[in-house]
Amino acid sequence: MGSYQLIYADPPWSFNSKRTGGSMKSGAAAQYDTMSLAAMKALPVADQTAKDCLLVMWWVGSQPREAIELAEAWGFKVRHMNGLVWNKLTKRGLPFFGMGYYTRAGMEAALIAVKGRPTILDHSIRQVRTAKVGRHSEKPAEFRDDLVKLCGDVPRLEMFARATADGWDAFGNEVDSSILLKGEEAA
Repeated sequence: MGSYQLIYADPPWSFNSKRTGGSMKSGAAAQYDTMSLAAMKALPVADQTAKDCLLVMWWVGSQPREAIELAEAWGFKVRHMNGLVWNKLTKRGLPFFGMGYYTRAGMEAALIAVKGRPTILDHSIRQVRTAKVGRHSEKPAEFRDDLVKLCGDVPRLEMFARATADGWDAFGNEVDSSILLKGEEAA
């Protein structure tokens, strides 16, 4: 059993649609390596968590069932599908106009799931945050800060990290990972 009391994840969701965006090069797979749902579910995340742990995981609007399945595969029970919401702005501060099958995306959501009974220290954290976009799929650092306020300075892990952050262990192929999950080979 691991010791992490907070897991923050931005999974590299794969999509069936290879043709996305006007340039046909704007989809996730054109920006970074994606993983199948089966491969993500097979990661031994549950082995890394403490008895009481909070999971905050970004998910894509076209795959709500997959998001729930992934959280459950990692040993968590989903409590809120829109626990955090990022209202996206362009780099110029205008409303973001993203891709979408039915409506154009201007926000992203992270679900909140629990294992055991994690302690919440600060109930003042707002669900919605408005912030400018960065690199493709990069989340504003303020969300990490909010999570530390929410849970305290507990052992915490960022899954599928694209950058390292002080106080957080990191796992991902875009950073020097702090941990090695069982079944992986060291690089």
